[in-house]
Amino acid sequence: MGFLDNLENSLKALESREEHDPGVVQRKQDERTKALAVAPWAEKLKDSPFTHNLFEQAAIAGHRLRTKVYMSWLENTLRLEAKERKLELRPTANGIIAAFIEPSREEKTQPIDLDGDPAQLLLSWLGPL
Repeated sequence: MGFLDNLENSLKALESREEHDPGVVQRKQDERTKALAVAPWAEKLKDSPFTHNLFEQAAIAGHRLRTKVYMSWLENTLRLEAKERKLELRPTANGIIAAFIEPSREEKTQPIDLDGDPAQLLLSWLGPL
């Protein structure tokens, strides 16, 4: 038996073990339920005018502070980074949460209203511009 045959048999054995483990099945169902609950908020975050205004105002704020504001999507989470500070907008089943992450790894959270002004969020994150 070759290496690939051995590997294939090992993978099949692992898969069959997972199928018989009720903990794995329950965990997958919980993950799916959570993903379905978060999906509408994630879609709103991606398509909202709030997000587009946040991008524009973050670029302007970065220019004023003479720093680059990096913006990226990590699955459903929007992350902004500037001067070792991070701001993450995380969709949850109950809405969107902003997480302010400082260089010391301290994290503060607050709920976000997508009908609000992104300038207030930037002010809370970066301080007075």
